Amino acid sequence: MNDIYKGTTMNNQTGKTASRLSALILSFALTGGAAMAAEPTSLADDPRVVDAVALWSEWLEYQAATSRVPAVSFGIVHDQELIAGGAFGQANPAEDIPATTDTLYSICSISKLFTSVALMQQREAGRLRLDDPVSKHLDWFDIQDVHPDDESITIRRLLTHSSGLPRESDFPYWTDPDYPFPTREQIKEKLGEQQTLYPASRYFQYSNLGLTLVGEIVAAASGLPYDQYMRESLLDPLGMSDTYTDIPVALHGERMAVGHTALGRDGTRDEVAPFQARGIAPAAGYASSVNDMAKFAMWQFRAVDGDSELLRASTLREMQRVHWMDPDWETTWGLGFSVVREGERTFARHGGGCPGYYTEFRIEPKTKMGAIVLTNTIGSSPGQYAARAFDLIQPALQSALDSPEDAPARDGSLARYAGVYGSIWGQTVVVPWEDGLAMLDLASSNPAADMERLQHVEDNTFRRLRDDDESLGETIRFEMDEDGIARRFTRHSIWEERVE
Repeated sequence: MNDIYKGTTMNNQTGKTASRLSALILSFALTGGAAMAAEPTSLADDPRVVDAVALWSEWLEYQAATSRVPAVSFGIVHDQELIAGGAFGQANPAEDIPATTDTLYSICSISKLFTSVALMQQREAGRLRLDDPVSKHLDWFDIQDVHPDDESITIRRLLTHSSGLPRESDFPYWTDPDYPFPTREQIKEKLGEQQTLYPASRYFQYSNLGLTLVGEIVAAASGLPYDQYMRESLLDPLGMSDTYTDIPVALHGERMAVGHTALGRDGTRDEVAPFQARGIAPAAGYASSVNDMAKFAMWQFRAVDGDSELLRASTLREMQRVHWMDPDWETTWGLGFSVVREGERTFARHGGGCPGYYTEFRIEPKTKMGAIVLTNTIGSSPGQYAARAFDLIQPALQSALDSPEDAPARDGSLARYAGVYGSIWGQTVVVPWEDGLAMLDLASSNPAADMERLQHVEDNTFRRLRDDDESLGETIRFEMDEDGIARRFTRHSIWEERVE
């Protein structure tokens, strides 16, 4: 499986290729970077951003490779710019087809965001209210309410997963080998045989059935089939031509990544057959690419500034605020969006998990940064990958925005040390950082916290800059090859050899 990671890597939005992102650092510093103007014309070109993206990308690739994730495609967005996009591994290992930022993945439950936006468009059009009972718009909504004395099930409760509905329509579509997702008619027929799980507004219960019903309400209110409405009213206006409201099975194994199972005890994964979500598509059926999902993120940043005809700024901000808090005071949800507080950051996000795919889409409205991570396997950690991008990359973006004139002139000599080094103990990445270097053990679960800064002392010698009092710690010495590129370094009398 590690051989998968010897393939092409896409570097930023230009689509140029290199064997590794570390090569991007070297090229940047030894050519244009050393002579660049003090104020880069793009955030993607600012050395602070380049270095942060390189460090996170190397960490991401290591984490994915050691977890035997067949392919990862990622994108980092700031406002209206895709500042970095890339891919590691194979979209179809059997055919040696590499992943790119245009590779299609099932985005699974991220589909719910599109459906929720469509619902809010219908509210803005005056065709419904969030506190309308579901039965007002779906006359076939006949689930057995075992809590009839409590409040009715409303659209708002569907959007916040507090409706008391069961998680699924009563079909075994997540486990049976042929993934028997029901049609719309089958969902309707089965609904009357199902019962509510809790009283409405009592507890959070994530429900694919609930968001499927939201899609049905969109169709009923608009008078159009769900797919047609989504294409005409959201996807086409955003230029999202590579986003589908159900899996494009005909593209499976070519443009569409092949999904894989969870990791077995023998360290391998099996392929997962393609599926279509059919009637569940509004909740879990979409397929998309990093480049298309970046457009979705950029639209949201425009919309919250009032620069969008698709949805009012006030409506989108409303969706991205907390509307539900569970009695545990920890589980929070917006209108369609998962709204979470992690440390000092508040994210509007959604993850996805379908047969063969785990995915993550998250934005930080305050800083207008977004991260998209798509994988073609069950059991990967795209949410963790995306969260750590904010820790490393957002501070660099902020620095570039606040003081573009302070972009460090790239010292070409620093790039000679950049790369991945290893020993029997693991691997370490070294990248230029400010006026020195940064070093990170790639096995770290928290790269921003565990990254160590190195200050140049003399020749090929650096010392660690302590975080607690800014004094200098141990010495790191690099040995150079005949071309003047570092081939290994020693720290605490332990050698690590360059591996890439």
